[in-house]
Amino acid sequence: MKKNTICLWYDRDAEEAARFYAETFPDSTVGKVHRAPSDFPGGKEGDALVVEFTVCGVPCIGLNGGDMFKHSEAFSFQIATDDQAETDRYWNAIVGNGGQESACGWCMDKWGLSWQITPRVLTEAMAKGGETAKRAFEAMMDMQKVDVGKIEAAVRGDAA
Repeated sequence: MKKNTICLWYDRDAEEAARFYAETFPDSTVGKVHRAPSDFPGGKEGDALVVEFTVCGVPCIGLNGGDMFKHSEAFSFQIATDDQAETDRYWNAIVGNGGQESACGWCMDKWGLSWQITPRVLTEAMAKGGETAKRAFEAMMDMQKVDVGKIEAAVRGDAA
């Protein structure tokens, strides 16, 4: 285990979530699955307790801790994308697997974990500051999934 690992709390679906992330995102894998050595309150021998996995190279563990704690938008993974096709692929994978759309490039997976699917063109426009950032920001504010073409038009100053 790495010295610093993100621990994500799941009701009982950490292994399913980890496998979905590994299938969806590059540089993502499922590692060891630690299973219960005997029955316990709310579970049985052999149930997954802790799942080691990586998401885009970030080490994580999924802890099947029951339903007492929920994910919130206060934590999210931000995935930088290079173009609309990549943006669409990740967005559609999350939303199409029982997730929900939100605003400004945010969506939530079916386990309640938030994701920011953020095209680099948006991040770069915001880093420029000034009118470029303002136009890109204002364009993004009307979006759910980010539309790369509309952000590029805003960066150029093209009328919407």
